[in-house]
Amino acid sequence: MCGIVGYVGGAECVPILIDGLKRLEYRGYDSAGLAIHDGQKIDVVRAVGKLRELERALEQRPLSGQTGIGHTRWATHGSPTEVNAHPHVAGDVAVIHNGIIENHLALRAELEAGGRSFASDTDTEIIAHLVDEELRRDADLEQAVRGALRRVQGAYAIAVTSVREPARLVVAKSASPLVIGLGEGENFCGSDIPALLPYTRRMIVLEDGQMAVLERDGVRLSTLDGASVEPQVRSIDWSPVMAEKEGYKHFMLKEIFEQPRAIEDTLRGRLDREHGDIAGVEFGLTQADAAAIERVVLLACGTSHHAAMIGRYYIEELAGLGASVELASEFRGRDPVVGSGDLVVAISQSGETLDTLMAARLAKGKGARVLAIANVMGSAIPRMADGELYTRAGPEIGVASTKCFTTQVAALLMLAAYIGRRRQVLSPERLGALVEEMARLPHLMRDVLQGTRQLVANLARRYLTARDVLFLGRGLSFPIALEGALKLKEISYVHAEGYAAGEMKHGPIALIDSEVPVLVVVPDDSCRERSMSNLQEAKARGGRIIAVSTEGDDEVGRLADDRIEVPAADPLLSPLLTILPLQLYAYYVADLKGTDVDQPRNLAKTVTVE
Repeated sequence: MCGIVGYVGGAECVPILIDGLKRLEYRGYDSAGLAIHDGQKIDVVRAVGKLRELERALEQRPLSGQTGIGHTRWATHGSPTEVNAHPHVAGDVAVIHNGIIENHLALRAELEAGGRSFASDTDTEIIAHLVDEELRRDADLEQAVRGALRRVQGAYAIAVTSVREPARLVVAKSASPLVIGLGEGENFCGSDIPALLPYTRRMIVLEDGQMAVLERDGVRLSTLDGASVEPQVRSIDWSPVMAEKEGYKHFMLKEIFEQPRAIEDTLRGRLDREHGDIAGVEFGLTQADAAAIERVVLLACGTSHHAAMIGRYYIEELAGLGASVELASEFRGRDPVVGSGDLVVAISQSGETLDTLMAARLAKGKGARVLAIANVMGSAIPRMADGELYTRAGPEIGVASTKCFTTQVAALLMLAAYIGRRRQVLSPERLGALVEEMARLPHLMRDVLQGTRQLVANLARRYLTARDVLFLGRGLSFPIALEGALKLKEISYVHAEGYAAGEMKHGPIALIDSEVPVLVVVPDDSCRERSMSNLQEAKARGGRIIAVSTEGDDEVGRLADDRIEVPAADPLLSPLLTILPLQLYAYYVADLKGTDVDQPRNLAKTVTVE
């Protein structure tokens, strides 16, 4: 997720673009840049780091012009460096891009074979070269962009300017957001509404497969095939603060609802549906490497530790390998037995978690191969690892992790399936079916979020006075119970505990009475029957049962006081569906209690100290 902004009009555009980028910095903050057309040429200034670094660079090298584009980056291809920062230039063209180009490696090879040279490691630079090639065939900028995008597969929102057309921007969209703002003698574009609100309230939200030409005195829309489109102009009445949150009350709620998109981006280009396989070049594991793995050790802290627990199930079932899950803080505190036959997977949202970093270094020093799963490109853990798999959740502003957790789970599922196939433990038929199930996962997640939101809000109100809440689950649902309890503790300060349901009779059952809600995660999987027995035990002791179950499970409906249903899916995908109502429950309890949802007391987003 990145932020883009563009302007064409009669004013000096640098202050407008910088202001727009400041309002989009929540979409990315590892680098930023501007490309400004001064009427004769395009000048570019870029800087690594937050937006203030770009402002410092502009003090040293001021730009002037009335047409320009700006970008704030969250890296997905190429580490956060100045050469990888946007805008990217090729010949007469400058481009900014939010999204992921799936076929960028094939296009890059083709362009290099034709004599093109590349300055960056990004997928975006491909677009600049494609557009420039079209321009050299005597196309105008609109035709050139249209021709280039016919060759591109993936997600994009782009804005393009050309030396040849100083008062024109061409923008286009597919699966990434893009908004056009209509002014008087000036027009704007941006990734999100907040960037444009200080200048206009009249907006056009582009649809997938649409492009637009922006000039000072007008905007013209068309499809990528060239058919004219009648614009639908909306008047926006949000405040700038609410616009940053896209109308949601808190960033956490916005990020909960961003999860289908985050999963789409994390899976994009990695699911090979044509061959029913996982494209795992990023893992740094050849078939021989996979065959040589004797054991997998997963290192993590906090929410990432719960994702690692799910990953253990995946690796054992799909890859046929023994797997252990270690709290990184404990692993580094002893002399662990780990060596050359081990694959150590270090999982960290930030890629900077100190305990996880030090534990991974310890394992690598003992000869283990280290694979990093992180959300921040170029962060410390991926840099020291032998391979890396980046989740593509985008910046997560809320301290309590939501979309980073689910993208970690998706990454671990892909990793386990990739290793299992290379070890010939996982059959092509089973993997092909799983790939198809994963492809429909974002759709299922949207259904859960939209279908349960109001129900969960009502449940939060009903059980608001509970001082203690128990979360129970078995198998893949046990880590979900732990994560649900953690979310409730983190942001509402309600005492909550997650337990493996089979352990309830070994102590926790003593806590259950009519004042204690018991939230049981019981999807239709191999653990269902035993989980039902635990549900009945809790019910018999007077517990008020809230069950998260698969749609149509009438037996659960008869026993539970309240039920939240999720769609039927492959059991391996159930954690990615059952966690969603638990996140919503924690959010609504906290909101009703009036706590600081996005910045709960005593917590920090990234733990980089002892």
